[in-house]
Amino acid sequence: MKKDRFTSRREFLRKCAAGLAGAAFLPALARSRPLHETQSKDRKFLCRTLGRTGLRLPIVSMGATRAINLVHSALEEGIVHIDTSSIYENGNHERMLGEVFKTLSRDSFVIATSAAWENFVKDSDPPFDKIRKKFNPKILQEEIEGSLKRLGLDFIDIYYIANVYSREFALYEPYMKVCENFKKAGKTRFIGITVHRNEPEVIRAAVESKVWDVVLTAYNFRKTYYKELRAAVREAAAAGLGVVAMKTQAGVYWDKARTKKINMKAALKWVLQDENVHTAVPAFANYEEMMEDLSVMEDLTLTLEEKQDLKLGEELGFSGLYCQHCGSCRGQCRDDIDIPTLMRCYMYLFGYLEPKKARETLRSWTSADISCKNCQRCEVQCSLGFDVKSRALDIARILEVPKEFLG
Repeated sequence: MKKDRFTSRREFLRKCAAGLAGAAFLPALARSRPLHETQSKDRKFLCRTLGRTGLRLPIVSMGATRAINLVHSALEEGIVHIDTSSIYENGNHERMLGEVFKTLSRDSFVIATSAAWENFVKDSDPPFDKIRKKFNPKILQEEIEGSLKRLGLDFIDIYYIANVYSREFALYEPYMKVCENFKKAGKTRFIGITVHRNEPEVIRAAVESKVWDVVLTAYNFRKTYYKELRAAVREAAAAGLGVVAMKTQAGVYWDKARTKKINMKAALKWVLQDENVHTAVPAFANYEEMMEDLSVMEDLTLTLEEKQDLKLGEELGFSGLYCQHCGSCRGQCRDDIDIPTLMRCYMYLFGYLEPKKARETLRSWTSADISCKNCQRCEVQCSLGFDVKSRALDIARILEVPKEFLG
């Protein structure tokens, strides 16, 4: 098995291997592109090595994009690494990618997918003891076999345990042993964990483990603790871990009405200026958004205007839609409401226009109505300045809509 899997893109491999400042040039093919984009052109690709995996990747990869034609276009434009998960659309995202991969040489792409403990612990935020008691190696074995079948592949490049949120979770030996066995059996080349909160703690635990190869972490300019996060990422890269960034565009919009969009290009540049981040996996809704993200490789320097754009919410009094899951709100609610989950659902509903996903996420947490509707007083304070009660009431109303009307 070759360590660098770009042999079908010979020019890309040749130039990356030659170390030309981490840059390569790839022809942008015309298939699956808009009619107004028909001429091939060379594109500058900045590449970084994903830690000890040795994988040499463009710094812009692909997150959970839904349109199959857009996946084809991304690969044609030179994107190599695609991230998915068994929980995306109940496995249908993996199935869609499997249809794409049928037409491709296996050495022309790098695929990462994950299994989440939510698949076998029906609780959005269980104590770790509950996860540990429910853990069954057989279930995790079924998870990876299911992903391989849906993707139509013999092996996965990077296999993650998703949504790890504490040091003890990251260092849980049974998880590590099962995943190491996946590597030995050739079902995956590398193993890792994904983290949406308590990132510095979890990343440092991954370093301590000496088992995990890659960390996929939330990382964006809205994090109030970004300095500590940046330090943890630096330590991980120095220890040889691959570092992949997600949630890079921080909720897409500044406001509920979607009148003020975050500068996507500036947000992605902000993350990738950290050279210890080896690649990022933004999701693209359309071809134009994809090309905008790819264009950051032309120059990672933030212009004065872009810097100002990243402060737009503060200037306009908008607190944004992205919840950083810092946990500062936990314990403040008298009814012990899972505030971060409510805020995440609010982002799904208003930021991404995904009411079905918002409702499903709520129902995975509670089968009852949200008690916020009957609360006469809310004293929850958010580190990002969210009006927690107003947002909770907005998201609670989605439970009143019959699910068949949500698409």
